[in-house]
Amino acid sequence: MAESSSSPATAKSGVELEEMLDRMLTRLALCDDSNLQALLSKLLPLAISSLSSPSSAVRNKVLEILSHVNKRVKHQPEIGLPLSDLWRIYTEANAVSIVKNFCILYIEMAFDRTDVKEKEMMAPILAANFSKLPHQHQEIVLRIAAKVIGECHSTGVNEEVAAMYRAVNNSQDKEGFIEFCLHNILYQPSSQGGGSSPGLSIAQANRLTGKHQLTSNALLMRKLGILNVVEAMELTPEVVYPLYLAATADSQEAVAMRGDELLKKKASGANFDDPSLIKRLFLLFNGSTGADSDAPDSRIAPANSALKARLMSVFCRSITAANSFPSTLQCIFGCIYGQGTTTRLKQLGMEFTVWVFKHAKLDQLNLMGPVILGEILKTLDGYSSSESDSNAKDTKTFSFQAIGLLAKRTPQLFRDKVDMAARLFDALKLEAPFLRFTIQEATVSLAAAYKDASITVLKDLEPLLLENLKQEQSEVRFCAVRWATILFDFQHCPSRFLCMLGAADPKLDIREMALEGLFPGNDNGQHTPRDISRKYPKLGDMLSYILKQRPELLESIETREQQLLFPSETYVAMIKFLLKCFESEKLLSETDGGPSEISSSVKTMCLLLDHAMAFEGSVELHACASRALVAIGSHTPQVIIPHYANKLPWLKQLLSHVDIDTRETAARLLGMASSGLSTSAASALISELVFSVSDTRKIRFDYHYGAVCAIGYITADCICGTPPIPAVLLQSVLKCLVDVVNSENATLASIAMQALGHIGLRVPLPPIADDSTSVAADIFLVLQEKLRKLLSGDDTKAIQKIAISLGHVCMKETSSSRLNIAIDLVFSLCRSKVEDVLFAAGEALSFLWGTVPVTADTILRTNYTSLSMSSNYLMENMSTSLTGYFSNRMIEETVGSCASVRDAITRKLFDGLLYSPRKEERCAGTVWLLSLTMYCGHHATIQQMLPEIQEVFSQLLGEQNELTQELASQGMSIVYELGDASMKKNLVNALVNTLTGSGKRKRAIKLVEDSEVFQEGAIGESLSGGKLSTYKELCNMANEMGQPDLIYKFMDLANHHASLNSKRGAAFGFSKIAKQAGDALQPHLSVLIPRLVRYQYDPDKNVQDAMAHIWKALVEDSKKTIDEYFDLIMDDLLTQCGSRLWRTREASCLALADIVQGRKFNQVGKHLRKVWIAAFRAMDDIKETVRNSGDKLCRAVTSLTIRLCDVNLTEASDSRQAMDFVLPYLLKEGMLSMVDTVRKASIAVVMKLAKGAGVTLRPHLADLVSCMLESLSSLEDQGLNYVELHATNIGLKTEKLENLRISIAKSSPMWETLDQCINVVDTVSLESLVPRLAQMVRASVGLNTRVGVASFISLLVQKVGIEIKPFANTLLKLLFGAAREEKSAAVKRAFSSACALVLKHASTSQAQKLIEDTTALHASDKNSQISCAILLKSFLSTAPDVVSGYYAEILPIIFISRFEDDKNLSGIFEELWEENTSGEQITLQLYMREIVSLICENISSSSWGSKKKAAQAICKLGEILGESLSPCHQVLLISLMKELPGRLWEGKEALLYALGALSKSCHQAISKEDPNAAGAILDLLSSACAKKVKKYREAALLSLDQVIKAFGNHEFFNMVFPLLCDMCSSATSDKSGQAPSANDSAKSEYDVKEDSSVPLEKVLDCVTSCIHVAHIDDILEQKNNLKHLWIVSLSPELSWTVKLSAFLSIKGLCSRIHDILLDRQLASRHANTASLFHELFCSVSPKVAECIATVKIAQVHISASECLLEMITLWRELPSTFWTDAGLKDLLAHLHEVEKNGQAKSLLKRCIQLLETS
Repeated sequence: MAESSSSPATAKSGVELEEMLDRMLTRLALCDDSNLQALLSKLLPLAISSLSSPSSAVRNKVLEILSHVNKRVKHQPEIGLPLSDLWRIYTEANAVSIVKNFCILYIEMAFDRTDVKEKEMMAPILAANFSKLPHQHQEIVLRIAAKVIGECHSTGVNEEVAAMYRAVNNSQDKEGFIEFCLHNILYQPSSQGGGSSPGLSIAQANRLTGKHQLTSNALLMRKLGILNVVEAMELTPEVVYPLYLAATADSQEAVAMRGDELLKKKASGANFDDPSLIKRLFLLFNGSTGADSDAPDSRIAPANSALKARLMSVFCRSITAANSFPSTLQCIFGCIYGQGTTTRLKQLGMEFTVWVFKHAKLDQLNLMGPVILGEILKTLDGYSSSESDSNAKDTKTFSFQAIGLLAKRTPQLFRDKVDMAARLFDALKLEAPFLRFTIQEATVSLAAAYKDASITVLKDLEPLLLENLKQEQSEVRFCAVRWATILFDFQHCPSRFLCMLGAADPKLDIREMALEGLFPGNDNGQHTPRDISRKYPKLGDMLSYILKQRPELLESIETREQQLLFPSETYVAMIKFLLKCFESEKLLSETDGGPSEISSSVKTMCLLLDHAMAFEGSVELHACASRALVAIGSHTPQVIIPHYANKLPWLKQLLSHVDIDTRETAARLLGMASSGLSTSAASALISELVFSVSDTRKIRFDYHYGAVCAIGYITADCICGTPPIPAVLLQSVLKCLVDVVNSENATLASIAMQALGHIGLRVPLPPIADDSTSVAADIFLVLQEKLRKLLSGDDTKAIQKIAISLGHVCMKETSSSRLNIAIDLVFSLCRSKVEDVLFAAGEALSFLWGTVPVTADTILRTNYTSLSMSSNYLMENMSTSLTGYFSNRMIEETVGSCASVRDAITRKLFDGLLYSPRKEERCAGTVWLLSLTMYCGHHATIQQMLPEIQEVFSQLLGEQNELTQELASQGMSIVYELGDASMKKNLVNALVNTLTGSGKRKRAIKLVEDSEVFQEGAIGESLSGGKLSTYKELCNMANEMGQPDLIYKFMDLANHHASLNSKRGAAFGFSKIAKQAGDALQPHLSVLIPRLVRYQYDPDKNVQDAMAHIWKALVEDSKKTIDEYFDLIMDDLLTQCGSRLWRTREASCLALADIVQGRKFNQVGKHLRKVWIAAFRAMDDIKETVRNSGDKLCRAVTSLTIRLCDVNLTEASDSRQAMDFVLPYLLKEGMLSMVDTVRKASIAVVMKLAKGAGVTLRPHLADLVSCMLESLSSLEDQGLNYVELHATNIGLKTEKLENLRISIAKSSPMWETLDQCINVVDTVSLESLVPRLAQMVRASVGLNTRVGVASFISLLVQKVGIEIKPFANTLLKLLFGAAREEKSAAVKRAFSSACALVLKHASTSQAQKLIEDTTALHASDKNSQISCAILLKSFLSTAPDVVSGYYAEILPIIFISRFEDDKNLSGIFEELWEENTSGEQITLQLYMREIVSLICENISSSSWGSKKKAAQAICKLGEILGESLSPCHQVLLISLMKELPGRLWEGKEALLYALGALSKSCHQAISKEDPNAAGAILDLLSSACAKKVKKYREAALLSLDQVIKAFGNHEFFNMVFPLLCDMCSSATSDKSGQAPSANDSAKSEYDVKEDSSVPLEKVLDCVTSCIHVAHIDDILEQKNNLKHLWIVSLSPELSWTVKLSAFLSIKGLCSRIHDILLDRQLASRHANTASLFHELFCSVSPKVAECIATVKIAQVHISASECLLEMITLWRELPSTFWTDAGLKDLLAHLHEVEKNGQAKSLLKRCIQLLETS
């Protein structure tokens, strides 16, 4: 049919086809609905394909058929259509259009009628080809696919269908499908029923819905399905991003949540700079409504607000979006002014504007910028400054940000006018505080736009900035200062003036920025080398602008009463800047040779400085202004001297200033001004000052200080004048100063000595004339004692001044006595601990030595203070700076200097201080020797002493005192500079030796009692708690401990400290020498570099810093140097890791940790193992800090090792070698270490190695696996062992604890590593791995290890599969043996599981042998039985195919083992039986003979347990099979009867139960086989009833009951009843007198004291059974015994359970009598029977009624009432002659009244009614 349907027109003629169609139509008409679907599956494809026929008749017939089909199926959706056939016809290449049209209609109909599975499979096929279909058909096909997706995939897509969707590889199909899916996601049903959805055109919306609107629920399902399908297609993020993004903004929460989830999970990596993606997103945002050329139905509407907000967040992360003009502009305008825009969108629009301005290309920004700027300004104008809406705030924020960014990118928009600047400055003043920071940033950015503005615009900005600098808002002032520093160059006076004003701002940031504008990179205005190249404004121009702003500065003042014209801070900045301008212009004028202009500027500046000295000015301002005057005066004395020679009163006012510096500067100015006075005027001035000082009246200290200071400066300046001052006046001055020194305090004494020193700079001080004796006194002798006292005082500043003055006084001195006194006074300071004092003394010694690089004019007429203050000993390039400082100064040598002074200084230094036992004296000697070397280094004597000086400095490098050490290193640097070539070489060698530890001290320092060996606290305290630092204290400590030799250890430790200090000290000098030594150091680098690397990690931070200085000086490229000397460095560090010194070990570990990082294998491979050894050794160090460094080294080498062993990061060959180095060591040493941290680190490394090593792990698999398995137990928490020991005490089951331990082990890193090992196992590695595993199966210990071995074997077998076959036999033997012998159930299960997995790959013979051995275990001890159960369970679950051929051996074992006494064991076999039998009865019938054979074998076994479970198995067989067991009954019966005789054993009663069960199920076959067998069975049971064991007797009675009932032999009554009567009689006789009262309801039965007591209940049950099978004659013969039996049974002494059995027995007799009375054949016996019952009724019924009265148990009442009712009912059937109730009615009436049980009460009432009707 299918073939003919493809081209019916060619296969048949038109007529034939028409006839065939007509027959089909008839058949269609006659077909009922139930068969219609089958008919249509053939008819419909043929009919539609026939439409291609050229015959109109045929086509009409087809239309008729189709019309009939439509009518039939229209209202019956359950009738399916042939979907696949219709699609096949549709897709045929030669199908005509009419066929396609009809096919697509019926395909659409078929999809609604087909099952879900077929829909799912067809929908991807439709989607895969739709792009080739006609446009209308495309819409139908896509709608069908979307509908199916909604119906079938809203909750998920199965993998098969997902694969079909992924197979859509035609780009047009894929793009079209995704676009259609996007349109579905965007679609929202319109409430008005018309128009388009946001993001869609009307045509697109109609394309989605077709003729029918989508319901809300269907649309939800469709959208969810589309999201799931698109996810399953696994498309690129850029393709699916618009779809997921649209879903996140959907109005239905489920779609939005799913879209958000997929957006984060699948599209988070989308490239937002993909042009195609951004174009699609812009189309979504803007739509196409602006394109007039589009038809109205085709215009795409913009997206809704929620989606627009989402889109904006994307655009603000896309540079492509910022450059997509004009879409970018449309988007921004749409956000800000678009229809329906929100404040949120406005905010996002402004944010996007900021983004665009930041990232748009300039060509596009030039197009968009002006337009957007205009709109931004309109937006800002539309908001009020007080508007507080959060979105309005954000919009404003982004607006100002946008302006700032636009100003940066397109400055030409702003620079032509100052309007924008004014606008932003106004906004800073007017807008709310929260916006000011943003506006401030925008304003600062705008400044760059005006950078290249025209002069006119810049001129317009000057008043704007000046005005805004005065505003109260700090942001406004900040921007004003910022603009001043950005816009204008350094020579622009108005901007610098603005910065001067800003320097006084209350805000710190504004002040700092203003000062930066005045002194770039130098906030204090001090001179720096960079100032030379910087162009400052001309001093005159700057002053002119300042005067223009403040003309009052030109007013000359004589007093200091005027007000300040600027704040003090402004004055300070102004003075410092003007001084810079002066220095710059002075330098230029000296070059050009024209100072006239400077002179006028200087005069103006003097006026400004005079104004600055007003009283209300700050101290800082006065000091700054006065120093500026001195600085200007030193350069232009011709201007300053005349100016201030006329203002002496004004200057004298300053002598009493509160600030010391100002006073001294004023005194200096007075001295300079006095040179412009005549000799007489100068003498008068000096006399005036001397008189004021000598006046006995008390004067103010400030003035006293200033006057004394001025006397010195003026006298020194005038003493060399022409003519000089008179000698008398000089004597007066000296006497005045000496008196001040002798009589005043230290401060005034020091300033008087300073004055004397200033005079001494000019001339030697003459002796002082004594008026009374006319004998001149030497000034030094007069002052010696006073000076010594002052120098030993506490005023350090006074001491400094005095020391320096001693040097100044001796500068022109020639008297050796005076010089010696000065030397002694200076050296008296040798124990001072104040650094500044030592520096001052060093300067004094330099003056005493001579040739200091300063002149008297430098000291007296500049701002010079002292040599030590003008230089810095600790500067790196100190010597260079000194050379520069003194380069232009004349070196003078004192005329009268004598060699003896120098010898004295040398002797005191080298013989005393430098080798003194006192550290403070050595420190003083170091400072002074350095001062001499530095200031007088070029003197011939110093040059000759350089070798000795070098030796001293070298030795001082080891000092503990940091100052001594640092200055010694500085001294070595200076010596290196001063020395010749040989000196330099020797110095380099000495430093290298010191650094490498090979240097030796040439001269020892003798220790005395108070010599400090250690710093206080360095080695703790003494036994008594005192300090322990001096030599004496150390000796006392050693003696107290009884170990005098301990002092030598202390000394050794001290030497080590000195060695360390020497290295640190050497570093300071070395860092300077290295820069100059150059090639001289090259031979030493191989020794130096390794040590320097190590020293940089020394625990002492000072050593680290020192060595870092050397390293920077010595090494230009650190990385290159380390690479060059890498092996030497590694060897040194690895060696030092084992040093006896902890600091060396620590430094070596830290250095190794740093240096090995990032190394390649060819560099570090040879050292890798040694590094691991060092790391582990350090981790076990006794010192905590070393352990910490070891941990750090371990982490570093771990990272290195993992990278080197990772085949993805390192070449395979290198990775393999690295693994060979590291892994064996980690396994053998690391993981077996006794150190916990080492062990844990090793495990972590091995685990990480296993993850990344890949195939390089294979050679080590055996060792690695073995180690990991052993570690499972060895590294287990010991606490678990403790818990296991006490598990019983705390009620925790052992098996539960074992499972817990195993679970913990399997979650450990070791097990994770084993998992990794499994992944790399191959056939070759099995050769070494399996034998190791076999050894571990034999010998491993520990629960976790044993289970781990088994589990690993299981995983291994699963991984390698058939490749394990060569090892199967060995593994099976070992695993079976392990499973058999193990005592732990968990371990048994693990080995059994592994054994089962290996069994799958074993040969037939191996499998047979294993199963035979396993089944044999069931007959062994309990442990073997458990092993058997677990092994069989594993075999049946894991290898069912292998075991299925051995069910005949296995299932019988399982069946019989179900009856083991051990509940756990029987439970396992029970579970096995249930899992492996489909039906118990069928299985037992199938394997019955094998089971019976096994039962017989167990019955005949010597084991009681085996006999018992075999008997129980017989019971079960009888219960399940019933008569079906008959074929095997004989052998079972024989076995049982054979075992029953003989002695009793525990559990033998099971044989009795089995015999009863066998008799019950096979009684017919037994009787048929042997008629006497029943009797034999009865005899056996009867004899068993006579046994004395209670349990056995009960079993015998129960079985006897079963046998009697089963066989039903009437002879059994006579055979058994006598025995039962005897048993009952003996039982009642034994129990008489022992039973408690029957009224005691608290006890249900009395305690049986002997096991031999007869269970009367069971006896009565047997009696009942006997009655049922007996002849009536036999019963009549035994009527007395029966009556006696029942009466006895109903006696109060017996248990209520016995009574129940008695009631049942009586009821049984009543039933039998009733049957006899009804049987007419036995009419002859009716009378005797009636008589029997009458007797029984009369004797027994009262007893029964009595039981109701005496026993308080409801069940007894009910049973007794039922028994009475049956007896009375039967009694009523007797002849009336027997009707007598014997008073029973009254008794029952009473019982009825008192009865509480409802059922019993009802029964008694019926009894009474029967008696009443009789």
